Amino acid sequence: MAVGERERDPVTGQYTTGHDWNGIKELDNRVPRPILFFLIATALFSIVYWVLMPAWPIGVTYTKGLLGIDQRQTVEKAVEEAAAARRAAWAEDIAKLDFAEIRERPELMQIVRESGSTLFGDNCAVCHGLDGSGNPGFPSLADHAWLWGGDPEIVAETLRIGINSTHPETRFAQMPAFGRDGILDRPSISSIVSFIRNNAEGIEDLGPLDTKGVEEGARLFAENCAACHGEDGRGDPAMGVPNLMDDSWLTGSDRESLIRTISEGRQGHMPHWEDRLSELDRKILTLYVTEIINGKPEAER
Repeated sequence: MAVGERERDPVTGQYTTGHDWNGIKELDNRVPRPILFFLIATALFSIVYWVLMPAWPIGVTYTKGLLGIDQRQTVEKAVEEAAAARRAAWAEDIAKLDFAEIRERPELMQIVRESGSTLFGDNCAVCHGLDGSGNPGFPSLADHAWLWGGDPEIVAETLRIGINSTHPETRFAQMPAFGRDGILDRPSISSIVSFIRNNAEGIEDLGPLDTKGVEEGARLFAENCAACHGEDGRGDPAMGVPNLMDDSWLTGSDRESLIRTISEGRQGHMPHWEDRLSELDRKILTLYVTEIINGKPEAER
């Protein structure tokens, strides 16, 4: 075959490429137009996709694309919508029923247990502890000792407006600083502490009693403390005044802690949750705290 002369296939009459594989020669056919069209369309699609969609990595980020589509946000939105759809199945019942009716519905109380645990852990546990048993300076929610009362309606209102918070309707309570403000001297405060420790429940080691003794402390207590704490020292939930005769102590029941409390006063703080949690979430939290953590009141057990 002369140089430059192309070989034809004897069967089809088409030129060959000259390549031979075990006696089989490749025809020099053109690429089919559909394949060329597909390749061109694919290339154009890739260019358009790179321009419109997130595509190329750039260091710690990537090109966002003209459409600004974020698959992570899309997935998160889909998950939120699915959760909202599941939530709607029981949210309406919890929203419209009162606390007693919800307590009678085991399937709703299971929702309260599951959702309430998350809400409590995210919003309340940092102060009250994961199990609701409290931290120093923050009250236990598991001991049936409620400053403002433990009825669900009262707890729900406390959640809504807070205590000494910035809410215009907040509950307000403050204990005067009897020592710092010069109302009582140190011996008088010590006598009141002796009276309280001598009569309060759960204090077995009374320690040394003050020189004026318990009787003097009782007189001073009646003159200075009974107006808020009551003559029997058992507090007043209507005013958020704590019971001094039970075994629940916010800042300690030892002598030095009590002297410091009376001398310097106390003013607790709880933020209001009306602007942070929905009414439904606050209702679930109320049920979780009063029914799951605290348990039913003794009269209902």
